[in-house]
Order: sequence, then C-alpha cells, then structure tokens
Amino acid sequence: MGKVYVIISGKGGVGKTTSAINLGSVMNSLGKETIVVDGNITTPNIGIHLGSPIVPITLNHVLNHKARVEEAIYEHESGVKILPASLSISELKKANPQRLPDIAKRLRKISDYTIIDAAAGLGEETKIAVKSGDEIIVIANPEMASVTDALKAIKFAEQMKKEVCGCIITRHTGEKYEMDITTVKDMLEVPLLGVIPEDIAVKESQRAKNPVTHSHPKSKSAKAYDKIARRLLGPQFMQEESKKTQGLLKRLLKRTGLIE
Repeated sequence: MGKVYVIISGKGGVGKTTSAINLGSVMNSLGKETIVVDGNITTPNIGIHLGSPIVPITLNHVLNHKARVEEAIYEHESGVKILPASLSISELKKANPQRLPDIAKRLRKISDYTIIDAAAGLGEETKIAVKSGDEIIVIANPEMASVTDALKAIKFAEQMKKEVCGCIITRHTGEKYEMDITTVKDMLEVPLLGVIPEDIAVKESQRAKNPVTHSHPKSKSAKAYDKIARRLLGPQFMQEESKKTQGLLKRLLKRTGLIE
C-alpha cells in the first residue's frame, strides 16, 4: 500500500507546486513509482509547470465519474508521472472535489508514493486534500508573513488529526532581511525537512517546463530537493547518498595524493 503526501502552504507563491514536482521527480528517479496530483482544482498549475496545460482526460473527469484514474495519468519526459486538473471553467463547475479522498485510495494501490499539490490557503479545497493524505508537508519562505501562515497551516492539519511530517523552507538567500532558519524551526515546532536556496536554475527549469532535478541536476536547488526526497523515503536512501558522498571525497583525496 502506497503513501500519500499532501503539500500545503498558508499562502500562494511560496514554491508549493515546484516542490511537489521536484520531490516526485527525485522519488521516481530512485525507483519509486510516484504520481504528482494537482489537488488545486480551482487554479491548477502542475500541467502548466510541465508544459502540458491541456490534456484529453484530467482529474476533473475522474472526479465526475467520466474516466478511471489510470486514464488521467501522464508521464513527463523527465519520468515523473502527473495527474493534472483541467483549466476549463466548465469542467471546474462539473467537478466534485469531495471524491478526492476516494481517488487517493486508488492511487495508494497503484503507486508507491502520491504527492498531492493542494490549493494555497486553508479553504475547502485544501481541507479535502488534507483529508486525502497520510502525512502533510508545509512549504514556507523565510519571511515572517509566510512563516506565520505556515504555522496556521500546521495547526489546520493537526486539527484534522493529520501528521505534519515537516516543513520545507524555499527561496532562501541567507540575506540579513530574512528570518534565521533556526528561528523559523522554533516557531513552527515541526521537523525541518530541508532548505531550498534561491536559485536561477529553478526559473530556468520552469521556462524549460521541467523539474529542476532533471534539467539542472547539479544545481544547489536540485541537490536540496534530492536530500529532502531521500529523507522522506527513509534511512536506506539517506545511507545511499552518504556512501555516494564518501566515495566522491575518496576519489578527490586520491587525485590530490593525500591517500593511496
């Protein structure tokens, strides 16, 4: 039985969709069948981010009993699989978002991991998405307004009896005007899954309609997402990364003649 992560934020524009796509991309590359779902029915973004804004069958059709879940899943060139929602206003009016928890049950059976990109804010759509998940991930920027909203999102999920497995801080520059990461962690009182640095590679990947982990795998942001995804997958994958890092260090030391 697969696991469903729901990604939420107290406000929009903090990197929620970008995080959902890139975590899904890394998990898939590590051999885990992963599907990224656009749980933002009103203003969907997954398809737009990956260059497939209009597809013949969408999540809306599944919500309306017009298609099976499997028919609405598409594979991006990067390998990540997505279940996009429709951009059509007419399809939006027909959609029954209350069926999302039932769809999540089906996705648990056909995938190792499902990542639902919920709507921004704490409205009814977000509530339904949270209800559909096993664990919740909160996204925030290192700014007081964003962190305060993230705290509300955490309390929102906890009131629904859902486990918040942690928070991801995005667009971190390290400048003095930003909140200190330790302060953010203390305020939120949930595990810090990782910090994504402000990185032009993210913008370039969005223009290329690709996850940054696929288009710019050596970038700082891609490496940060890789670490977070491994942490979510468990100790085995974190150990693999540690061994890879140790191997690289050993090769560098050999080149410099410090070890044989």
